[in-house]
Amino acid sequence: MDDRANGRKHNGQTHKGQGSGPDRRRRDPDGEGRRNNRGRERNRGGNAPRGFSESTPAQRVREADAARLVAFEVLRAVSKDNAYANLVLPAKIRANRLDKRDAGLATELGYGALRAKGSYDAVIAACVDRPLADVDEAILDALRLGAHQLLAMRIPPHAAVNQTVGLARAVIGAGPASFINAVLRKIAAKDLSEWLDELTAGLSDPVKIAAIRQAHPEWIVRALRQSLVAHGRPVEEIDALLEADNAAPVVNLVALPGLGDLAEAFDADFTPGPLVADSALSAGGDPGRLGSIREGVVRVQDVGSQLVARALAAAPLTGTGGAPERWLDLCAGPGGKAALLAALAKQRGATLLANEPAEHRAELVRKALAAVPGELWQLRVADGRTIAEDYPETFDRILVDAPCSGLGALRRRPESRWRRTPAEVAELSQLQRELLVAGLAALKPGGVLGYATCSPHPAETLAVVTDVLRKRDDLELLDAGEVLDGVALKPLHAGQPAAGLGNSGSGASAQLWPHLHATDAMFLTLIRKTNREN
Repeated sequence: MDDRANGRKHNGQTHKGQGSGPDRRRRDPDGEGRRNNRGRERNRGGNAPRGFSESTPAQRVREADAARLVAFEVLRAVSKDNAYANLVLPAKIRANRLDKRDAGLATELGYGALRAKGSYDAVIAACVDRPLADVDEAILDALRLGAHQLLAMRIPPHAAVNQTVGLARAVIGAGPASFINAVLRKIAAKDLSEWLDELTAGLSDPVKIAAIRQAHPEWIVRALRQSLVAHGRPVEEIDALLEADNAAPVVNLVALPGLGDLAEAFDADFTPGPLVADSALSAGGDPGRLGSIREGVVRVQDVGSQLVARALAAAPLTGTGGAPERWLDLCAGPGGKAALLAALAKQRGATLLANEPAEHRAELVRKALAAVPGELWQLRVADGRTIAEDYPETFDRILVDAPCSGLGALRRRPESRWRRTPAEVAELSQLQRELLVAGLAALKPGGVLGYATCSPHPAETLAVVTDVLRKRDDLELLDAGEVLDGVALKPLHAGQPAAGLGNSGSGASAQLWPHLHATDAMFLTLIRKTNREN
């Protein structure tokens, strides 16, 4: 018998009195046999009623279907290896040769269980008789998969339980599978709404309630409430924002202008993107199957990122001279925005320098830029904070897409909400200031720098820009919302009042939102260096 049969972590102890001779019949403490006269086994584990199972051992699922196996392997990679689901899942789908239907199921299972982990763990904790820290992590991952099927998918309860138990029996063991079976049957006794009502009963703090109901850590709920207010949105939008974080991700594609097109994507049931030219959307499937993706002329990229790159390319310059423009992507890894900028630069007769300090990410940038003629771009592998040492006041357009907490992309990185900490925000904000200062030093008079983050957190957005701009008198803030509207297919209304930013009274930052624009929560400020000749 597997010593983890009751869900406890292995402790190296053996169990006595469990012989298997022909005359020895294992019995429950109440004196009844483990199997009834129809061969059905008594349930064990958790606090579930100890009734008999609905099937005999010969009838039970004893193998894992491909989609659930892929989802489970993704959860294990995230839990055990600290992996990123958006990197692991496509590789697992291809390795297991899943068709479109199974790939969609694996995606929903894996991403859904990771996103709602906080809520599901609270439900699971109410169904077991020990702290979750004492439950083996592999068993816990299987329970999360089962809970997601039972509480958030249109899968019949018996199928959700049987398939999850079959998966556990195949990849974890028969003993743990019995424990998982008992816990899932108790979870199935209530729907999600009933569980959430029970778990939040008696709570008065709206942050704590939202954290349980919307499966976000409390600190992130507080940070996003502050972000809404800081960017001029009503705090009452918090539930809509958190719900948008929990929505199934939509795959966004961009065809590199002048290099690729979306004909193949449209043949594969992608639809035209409603916000920006040369974009397409899909709710499922593996875009890596498309030849244009493999060639690099069509790329997976959130629409918010596409809009930021296009806005920088469209921002008005003043008096930079008639020479071909030079552009800089200061924080280029992994290369998505760099590729789009390079394609846009090609159309304008400009060139791009992509800077990335980490060699492994620099290699990703090289691959991303490979579809653009090599004479139009260069790659610098160095700390972006030293850029002005080599290129003082050199570039006409600079993108500083600074490393950030990623709070604006939680829907695409479902595990990140459980990994990030408030301390990281403080550490990153200092780096963001240093990169912005360095970028401004490399900007030509009359040139424009776009400071962007995939986070709406005021400590990473407004506070960074305010701190840097208030120390200088040679900068002016453009209306980023107006520029974004100029490159979008329809008005975004993303601009916000300057709120003291910079020295220009007419300038404004821009903030995109998942619940309003169906994009990542990208922040953008466009800063122009005053032309000293004027």
